[in-house]
Amino acid sequence: MNTTPITLINPFNGQLLHYKEGGLEDDTGIFFPLKNGAYRFVNDKNYSDNFGFQWNKFRLTQIDKTANFELSRQRFFVQTAWDKEDLVNKNILEVGSGAGRFTQVLLDHTVATVHSVDYSNAVEANYKNNGPHPRLHLYQASIYEMPFAPSQFDKVFCFGVLQHTPDVKKSVQSLIAMAKPGAEVIVDFYFISGWWTKVHAKYLLRPFTKKMDHQRLYSMIDRNAGWLIKTSRFFSKIGLGSIMNRFIPICDIEGTLPRNLSEKQLHEMVVLDTFDMFSPEYDQPQHIGTVVKWFTENGMKDVWGGFVKYDHFRGAVVKGIKK
Repeated sequence: MNTTPITLINPFNGQLLHYKEGGLEDDTGIFFPLKNGAYRFVNDKNYSDNFGFQWNKFRLTQIDKTANFELSRQRFFVQTAWDKEDLVNKNILEVGSGAGRFTQVLLDHTVATVHSVDYSNAVEANYKNNGPHPRLHLYQASIYEMPFAPSQFDKVFCFGVLQHTPDVKKSVQSLIAMAKPGAEVIVDFYFISGWWTKVHAKYLLRPFTKKMDHQRLYSMIDRNAGWLIKTSRFFSKIGLGSIMNRFIPICDIEGTLPRNLSEKQLHEMVVLDTFDMFSPEYDQPQHIGTVVKWFTENGMKDVWGGFVKYDHFRGAVVKGIKK
């Protein structure tokens, strides 16, 4: 049994796309090039270009097979609860793939066909990590204008991305539109835990840092990571971490990073996650109940929302089946 081919369309006019040497073309002659392993439907300069910078610089940092841990595999299979056998010859849509940490999990641990989309040129990092591969198809495209005819995919997932899109509700609608009837859609996202969620160094400084040149911001974080790590560890050691570390401009070391990292790995992951905090154009955490409501309003059944635990982490997850 082979995977059913996915029908590709020009997302801007709905015309069918055909493979042509070097890319894809519709019947009107509009051409989308294949560049460095990915079909390009947008320019690199957009609201997500910080992620292109980030994932091309930190291409290997979160990839299980190069980082020598299995955090991505754990997160993927725990949050989805998908059985590897259920993914045989299935078309999976991954939206917001970054450097391909979950792309790698699907290619290495299942025999599914993966159609992976990212708005930034992080698709180049994904291709370097995972391509060329007969079951991988990469696209640089917007979540709002994906190059697929609707209702084709057997599974759809979007991890770590929704909060970074301009219109989170519309993003959810776009994901659901791609799923075929009976298909499962799963998302995770930054969640609002209370009024104190945005009483945090990230949200106090982001109005300034998100406007900074990416290289300048990266260099500033890299230079200061050492003493920031020591300061964060000090407050955690004396029992004040949950209060004081909110106001230190560094990622949550205890809550978001793997344990037992080498000092080099810790520094690299702190710089990556701190850059990820301060550089995005959008950072919009959501109430789980709100995302559940959007799923229900957009033709999903058996909708579930809540926290899923893996290792010493927990993620806010919403999932459902398309009617």
